[in-house]
Amino acid sequence: MRDLKSPTLDKSHDTAPVKSWDLLTFDRLLTAPVIHIIYWSGLGLIILAGFAVVGAAVGLTLRGDGIAEKLIAFPALVIGALIVLIMALLWRALCEFYVAIFRISDDLRALRETERPEA
Repeated sequence: MRDLKSPTLDKSHDTAPVKSWDLLTFDRLLTAPVIHIIYWSGLGLIILAGFAVVGAAVGLTLRGDGIAEKLIAFPALVIGALIVLIMALLWRALCEFYVAIFRISDDLRALRETERPEA
């Protein structure tokens, strides 16, 4: 019986040198490493949005003269923080989806290579 080890656990194909022909024929995909860079960049922007929410709530509190502004600032801070948290979770899910799609592609390529008859 053949050893059908999951290619996602076997990282030996990731350390192989990238040949220019593999890049031109799309035999090796570069999107998976790029997704990690995109994820961290997007997460940084979401964190900046979180700082903006905190700054807006503090600014609303400091700028307002009455108690109404102070009462509005706290719910704005809480709702803004929840929105930032939801954005971070959705961003993570979207990036994980793309990584899963490309891992499925790697798995299918590995299965196709194991199914080829050796001549």
